[in-house]
Amino acid sequence: MNVRRRSSAAALAAIAVIGAAAAPAVAAGPSPSPSAPASGSSGLYGTADPQYDGVWRQSLALLAQKTVGLVPSSKAVEWLTGQQCDNGAFAPYRADTTKACDAKTMADTNNTAAAVQALWAVGGRGDAVEDALTWLKSVQNKDGGWGYSPGGPSDANSTSLVIGALTATESDPEQVVKDGRTPYDALLTFALPCAKDKGAGAFAFQPDEDGKLLANADATAAGVLGALGKGLVTEAGEKTGAATCAHTGKPTRDQAAASGAAYLADAVAEDGHLTSALGGSADQPDYGNTADAVVALAAQGGADKAAKPLAWLQKNAAKWAEESGPAAYAQLIFAAHATGTDPRDFGGTDLVERLGATGPATTGARVTDTATVSEEDGAKDEKKDDSSVGVWWFVGVCLVLGIGVCVGFLLSGRNKKKRQQP
Repeated sequence: MNVRRRSSAAALAAIAVIGAAAAPAVAAGPSPSPSAPASGSSGLYGTADPQYDGVWRQSLALLAQKTVGLVPSSKAVEWLTGQQCDNGAFAPYRADTTKACDAKTMADTNNTAAAVQALWAVGGRGDAVEDALTWLKSVQNKDGGWGYSPGGPSDANSTSLVIGALTATESDPEQVVKDGRTPYDALLTFALPCAKDKGAGAFAFQPDEDGKLLANADATAAGVLGALGKGLVTEAGEKTGAATCAHTGKPTRDQAAASGAAYLADAVAEDGHLTSALGGSADQPDYGNTADAVVALAAQGGADKAAKPLAWLQKNAAKWAEESGPAAYAQLIFAAHATGTDPRDFGGTDLVERLGATGPATTGARVTDTATVSEEDGAKDEKKDDSSVGVWWFVGVCLVLGIGVCVGFLLSGRNKKKRQQP
């Protein structure tokens, strides 16, 4: 879920904090950034300026809370639903939700797919989910995939995120067809062949300007989950042997997932983490992408396949998450969930409590395997002070030939009357 980039004949400008919990980003708009609201005062998680990531971090926060059995604050859910455009799409942030979305509203597939997964999880927002899915299908590309911006070239990350939104809502991506092509057809075009010496089995974000596929760890983590038909939240898959890249020709979905997992396993084998760097700077640990890799490795071959990067995160990610905020805590919770790790004791850090402190208190919890928390008990938590966690990321800005193409991680044929209960 870190900031992606697309090569083009034009130079690409990107500014990002390495290792920050990445959100999909868009090119800076003409208007000044809105002031950041006080933590939890508006229902929004985090205190950083939400202009580029408000919907993303809110979606991940709500989804993470539901994943650990909590019932998110209704105020937090209403904040997210209030960001939706009338056509069903979501932009990174709308400062004035009383104004209708127009051609200047930078709606995108990534924020929309993330919001779909969050709103489906919290339940009771069937109309909002249905409208968002309808919009996503309306902007599907002819190759079967999606780009970050409507009409933009398909990429592995965006396509995988939408696949996750479809499967999370019990929709079959195979039935979402454009010009005879499905989302899986598009996704597999980004898989590198096993015969390639460097990056064998990885996924590329997009072909470069010469049409070549270049291995990208972030796209690979997203691609593995997409190929498996998984969303942002998933449990460990069936335990398998060591993943290998062994297919010839166009891979099947399972082969592409196994090959991608083999690439990720090799990438974290030495240090236990993925790395990233801005141009001219030394490689640095990439916490967000490492968390995504943990989820992908566990989903493809079982929790033990993610043991080394998981251990590295448990030892090193607490400070990163504290500085980065809601989305970072959510990513670590997803990694914990995928590996069967206790998110309340993640290397000594209670991720659930830390996430909760960045926004409005939860109102209770549903019945889980171990306990039931009543609404009354949950209401007591409203008394606790909301805490600020500081600026959690600085947006990556991509501008290619006048088109903003920035992407987050690593999100129909369904029954509209089907509703989940909150």
